[in-house]
Amino acid sequence: MSRVIQIAGLRYRYPDGTQALDGIDFHLNSGESVALFGANGSGKTTFVLHLNGLLRGEGSIEICGMRLADGTLEQIRSKVGVVFQDSDEQLFMPTVLEDVAFGPLNLGLSPDDALTRARTVLKRVGMAHAFERAPYHLSAGEKKRVAIAGVLAMDPEILVLDEPTTFLDPPTRRDLLSLLRSLPQAKVVVTHDANLARALTSRAVFFDQGRITGQGDVIEIIQRFHWEYS
Repeated sequence: MSRVIQIAGLRYRYPDGTQALDGIDFHLNSGESVALFGANGSGKTTFVLHLNGLLRGEGSIEICGMRLADGTLEQIRSKVGVVFQDSDEQLFMPTVLEDVAFGPLNLGLSPDDALTRARTVLKRVGMAHAFERAPYHLSAGEKKRVAIAGVLAMDPEILVLDEPTTFLDPPTRRDLLSLLRSLPQAKVVVTHDANLARALTSRAVFFDQGRITGQGDVIEIIQRFHWEYS
């Protein structure tokens, strides 16, 4: 089984002096889904922002066999699709179809090819009915699906999902889980939702004060750190 993420000795200090990451070792295998647990401020978000070079710290990061560096940054960003906690941060075009086609256009696809890819992924996530709708008219669950479609349109090998069930009611959470389980990409899931983690991931790591203090089977980690089921 090939590794799509390999990280060794990752450290990052914010300009105010806060040591956000202090020697992180991490790996992710092809097709694997891993949950990131930990309290707010433990380093999870800082960590995932390193996966596509939005932050650059000390240490070694390899994504899909490529060492993260200035010369590989564009390629790596095409391999790692990030779905933010707040979908409104990702949706900004006048229509859903234009929003999802935006990424492929920036990859160099022709307008016709970009729209074709956008239609395909919107159908994949169950949003074919919303091509011409304005994103801000959508429900929270619909916005999440469109945000995921926008990432899938870039054809990534890795999905990074930051608190994917935030703002969603229980039925919408169940529908989203079904969608995420159907996607073949390797996944890094930042979550406080233990039920989501149990259903979607097989392995978990626990962050505490910028370090990974536990990792292993997801149920074992939940029980070991007394993680509350939500």
